Amino acid sequence: MTTYAITVRGANKRYGDFAALDNVDFDVPAGSLTALLGPSGSGKSTLLRAIAGLDRPDTGTIAINGRDVTNVPPQHRGIGFVFQHYAAFKHMTVRDNVAFGLKIRKRPKAEIKERVDNLLEVVGLAGFQSRYPNQLSGGQRQRMALARALAVDPQVLLLDEPFGALDAKVREDLRAWLRRLHEEVHVTTVLVTHDQTEALDVADRIAVLNKGRIEQVGSPSEVYDRPANAFVMSFLGAVSTLNGSMVRPHDIRVGLTPDMAIAAGDDSVKSTGVLRATVDRVVKLGFEVRLELTNAADRSTFTAQITRGDAEALSLKPGDTVYVRATRVPELPDGGEAVARSDSEAEARVQPV
Repeated sequence: MTTYAITVRGANKRYGDFAALDNVDFDVPAGSLTALLGPSGSGKSTLLRAIAGLDRPDTGTIAINGRDVTNVPPQHRGIGFVFQHYAAFKHMTVRDNVAFGLKIRKRPKAEIKERVDNLLEVVGLAGFQSRYPNQLSGGQRQRMALARALAVDPQVLLLDEPFGALDAKVREDLRAWLRRLHEEVHVTTVLVTHDQTEALDVADRIAVLNKGRIEQVGSPSEVYDRPANAFVMSFLGAVSTLNGSMVRPHDIRVGLTPDMAIAAGDDSVKSTGVLRATVDRVVKLGFEVRLELTNAADRSTFTAQITRGDAEALSLKPGDTVYVRATRVPELPDGGEAVARSDSEAEARVQPV
């Protein structure tokens, strides 16, 4: 039986005519790392702040470990909170910043020292106790922020786009670090992000939000491979449209002849058939290659993503004629073919607003 650390029921939050939360029900299993994913204005940060007690829903209830905290102030909810722009005490050392929450709770000095030393070791800042925040890199400051949030032994850890202000390589490193940290400390964690890669990489559960509602909750593979509707599919990665069906660019097979577009023994997909297309552009993306194509039948544009080895074997260039076929078409419960968007519209949905 699943034990839930956070339970939200019937949460509504409006700002004038804008519904930030629209009758949201949401459960977070104890010990999980759940990502709230969605575009700007989808309600993900509002939901996180409601759980934290920083925003109060107009209606609905919030419980943490079975305790109704709907009307409980943030400091009494047993939470740790880390923002995108963490406001460290600039005049305090790393050690004192991390120890702050324990000191105001009047914990014994020996306990504080042991706890802080252990946490700095866990977050990889063991040699930085005496440094000040301005002597740390952005990634180190966020690790200090996480250590400070964990110091008070919170029941849940809430992260509001904690890596959003950092450059791509640092974000990638910190995602891997956060996953290892979570596996070590096992504290129930909710992470807000608009970055699909971050959610798929870090979380064991993803809740996709849109216009104040939760569209789907599931494991990364569930929401990516079995999206509940067209919005979830288009937001969780690039989408192309072939004969009205929404497909992933990496699920499109490309060949120089019609028979080459079908692998031997491939009978997995019949709906889209084999299409003739013209290569508009070849874009090398490291180990993958993106092909920008025009459907010869209806002049619609779409993209396919193939391996570098396949691209070299095909030796494609702009103007070439190719034949393509979808190897996998997700079945959308809301009728994916009927609501399929053009490739340009799908890609617009993928980008954060």
